[in-house]
Amino acid sequence: MKAVIIMGSKKDDKFCQKIADHLSKFGIDFEFRTASAHKTPLKVLEIIQEFEEKDVVFITVAGRSNALSGFVDANTTKPVIACPPYSDKFAGLDVLSSLRMPSGVAPMVVLEPENAALAVAKIFALKDERILKAVKEYQREKKEEVG
Repeated sequence: MKAVIIMGSKKDDKFCQKIADHLSKFGIDFEFRTASAHKTPLKVLEIIQEFEEKDVVFITVAGRSNALSGFVDANTTKPVIACPPYSDKFAGLDVLSSLRMPSGVAPMVVLEPENAALAVAKIFALKDERILKAVKEYQREKKEEVG
């Protein structure tokens, strides 16, 4: 099982690294790929095809007009989690391109890198007892933070 983090451009590298750091805490393998639904759609399709027969969750990271998340979701049977980086431009409203999808296209939208990793962990926890234990421990720690 692996998370495949597809970023729309190398500018998203630091944001993607935050996701990866949290995936590591759950013991989840990951790899980065860079491809744009707008500029390199054939490359996106190649990445999807490479992983279609494997147990993966795709995390898509693209800002502005986030076609990447919908494009990936429409072309795979695997779960897709859209985690667009927040932008002050347009008062953050560019996130709407991640929320409104056509029928039959359903990427989940999770705005925080830590929570995107948690969503992947919960999906993998359905099959992996080790990851389930890590999720339970994470939840316990979060409850202790509250007091």
